[in-house]
Amino acid sequence: MKTIGLTGGIGSGKSTVSQILAALGAFVIDADKVGHEIYLPGKEAWRQVTAAFGQDILADDQTIDRKKLGAIVFGSDAARKQLNAIVHPLMFQDIRRRIDEKRAEGFTQPIIVEAAILIEANWLPLADEVWVVVTNKNAVIERVATQRGMPAKDTEARIASQLADAERLKHAHVVIANDGSREDLEQKVRDAWQRIG
Repeated sequence: MKTIGLTGGIGSGKSTVSQILAALGAFVIDADKVGHEIYLPGKEAWRQVTAAFGQDILADDQTIDRKKLGAIVFGSDAARKQLNAIVHPLMFQDIRRRIDEKRAEGFTQPIIVEAAILIEANWLPLADEVWVVVTNKNAVIERVATQRGMPAKDTEARIASQLADAERLKHAHVVIANDGSREDLEQKVRDAWQRIG
């Protein structure tokens, strides 16, 4: 009944690893989706974020316009820290609730918390183990350009703004190197899965 924190940088292949784990029988909680949901109008994060950053960040339908909010927080360390101080603890509570609910249903397979910011957001207490997906920088740039159409310089800026792999690896129980084929990756994930199964 393990909960695994799955992390890695942009373009490392976290989502692909999550898909493989889901196919093996894991229940996956995607922190990005949780983040989108807690921003919905009327929710606590929505109330606190609009109180902190003003009504100008809202779209016509009263949802938080992530582009407007992003323009504020990516331009200012203080604003980004303020946003994270609001959102990260609320996301932690929401993810914890989802884990508890799934276990209360009698689910005994591993639960995966896929989160790029698992370590930075202080979400390590959610997981029994940390799995880190790593790949080389050139593969990341190529992958992100293909999948998201992002220019190399933008990808490099994202990599630079994230926690370094060396820091992630200090917390890793399992390291999955995603530097080969899809089949190669699937085999590595299956091997790691069997170890905990």
